[in-house]
Amino acid sequence: MTSPEMPEPKAEVMQRRDRIVADLKTIVPGEGVVDATNQMRAFETDGLTAYRQLPLVVVLPETVRQVSRVLKYCETNGIRVVPRGSGTSLSGGALPLEDAVLLVMSRFNKVLDIDYANRTAVVQPGVTNLGITHAVEGRGFYYAPDPSSQIACSIGGNVAENAGGVHCLKYGLTTNNVLGVEMVLINGDVVRLGGKHLDAEGYDFLGLMTGSEGLLGVVTEVTVRILQKPETARAMLVGFPSSEQAGQCVAEIIGAGIIPGGIEMMDGLAIKAAEDFVHAGYPLDVEALLIVELDGPEAEVDHLIAEVTQIADRNGAAMSRVSADEAERQTFWAGRKAAFPAVGRISPDYYCMDGTIPRKALPEVLAGMRRLSEKYGLAVANVFHAGDGNLHPLILYDANKPGQLQMAEDFGSDILRLCVEVGGVLTGEHGVGVEKRDLMGTMFNAEDLDQQIRVKCAFDEQHLLNPGKVFPQLRRCAEMGRMHISKGQLPFPDIPRF
Repeated sequence: MTSPEMPEPKAEVMQRRDRIVADLKTIVPGEGVVDATNQMRAFETDGLTAYRQLPLVVVLPETVRQVSRVLKYCETNGIRVVPRGSGTSLSGGALPLEDAVLLVMSRFNKVLDIDYANRTAVVQPGVTNLGITHAVEGRGFYYAPDPSSQIACSIGGNVAENAGGVHCLKYGLTTNNVLGVEMVLINGDVVRLGGKHLDAEGYDFLGLMTGSEGLLGVVTEVTVRILQKPETARAMLVGFPSSEQAGQCVAEIIGAGIIPGGIEMMDGLAIKAAEDFVHAGYPLDVEALLIVELDGPEAEVDHLIAEVTQIADRNGAAMSRVSADEAERQTFWAGRKAAFPAVGRISPDYYCMDGTIPRKALPEVLAGMRRLSEKYGLAVANVFHAGDGNLHPLILYDANKPGQLQMAEDFGSDILRLCVEVGGVLTGEHGVGVEKRDLMGTMFNAEDLDQQIRVKCAFDEQHLLNPGKVFPQLRRCAEMGRMHISKGQLPFPDIPRF
C-alpha cells in the first residue's frame, strides 16, 4: 500500500537542505531543530498510522517571534511548512512532507491566564485539552469539549480540526468554546482574532480559522471559554435489542426538547470490547447501548431521568441503570472513552472513520454499514456521538494480510459516501486531511471548491502551508481568476483585502 499522493518534492529545496537546516538553527537555537534521521522518526506519522514520511527537518519553536521568523524564512525561500500539535490527528492532517519543515508546537505548553470573573482561560496551543480542565477544576470550572484523546491532544490541534467530544451535544464543539486566537501568517505577521469578549466585531475570521486544518496560519495562543461544573450530573446506561431501537430513542429524546449533556451509542461489538477492557458494568446481552448524561439542578435532573426512562421504555429498552454516585458516572464514561483502544485489543488493526448524518438517518446508515461489512468481509464496531449524528465506525482489519488495508480504506470511503447521500457531511471533528481529501467532490462541486481555494489563496498565495491536505486538486492562485472591476472600483468595497 502506498501513501496518499502528495505534492511532488521540490528538488531544489532537497538540494538546499543543509543550508536550510543551518539557517533554521540560527532562528531556533539549542535543541530546537531536529535533523537526524533517527530522531525525526518520532514525527514521521500521526494518528493515521497507515502512512509514514520523514520531514525535511523538524523545528520546535518556543516563542512567537521564532514562529514568525521561521514562517517568514520559509515564505521567502519557497519552503513548505506542515504545522503539528500532539500528532493525534486521525485524518492525516499532520503527516509530514519530505520537502517541508515540520513545525511542532509542543513547547508552547503554558497556561498564560485564568480569568474566573470573565470565565476565560488563555493558553498556548501545546496545552492538552484535559490540561485546561486540570488548571481550573480547583475552583469548580472545566473546559467542555472533551474528545476521547483529551489526555493527549493539544488545544491547538483542537482548533485546527474543530474537535468535539462526548459533551458537544449540549456544550458545543471547539468553535463554540473558543473566543480568540493569536496566529502567525505565512509572511510572519502576528495577528489576533477575537479575545475575552463573547462576540468579536466584524467578519468572523475566528470561525474561519477554527477547523482550517493548518492551511491558513499557525495558532500560537488560544482564549477559551470555561464553564462552572453543573450542580448535579448523572449518567444512564440504557440497553436495547437493536441499534434501530436505540437510534429511535435518541431521536425521541431530542424531539421531546431534552438536551442531555451527552448521548453516546455503542453497538454490540464495541460494548463487549469496552467492558472487557475497562469493566465499566456494561450489559453484554444487548445489541446497542446508550449512555445518556443529564446535568443541572438536582430537581431538574431527577425529572429528566424520569422522562428519558419513559421514552426508553416506549422504544423497547431491555435494561436501564442510573449512576449512583460520581465515581460510577465516571466509570460509565471511562468505558466509552476507552472504546478505541479497547477495539485495538480484539483486532490487529482498526481504521477509525468520522462522518456526520441527520439523526433520523441513523437506522438507514446502520443498515448500509452492515451491507458494506458483508461486501468487504470486514467487521465494524460502531461508536457514535448519537445526539448530534457524529459517527465513528471502527473497521477491523489485519495490515499483515495483503489487500486488507486497501479494503478497509475502500470500506471507509463507502461509509462516507453513504453519509453524504443521506444528507450528512464527510467529517464531524477529525477533519479532511488526506483521508477524505479525494472525497471532497462527493460533497462539493467545482465552484464550491474554487471558492474555498480562493480563501486559501488570500492567506497563503504560494500554497506553502500544509500542502496536499483537504483539496483534491489545488489550483494556482493566479488561475483562480480576478475580481471584476467596474468603473475602476472593486465590488463590495467594505470587504478588507488581504
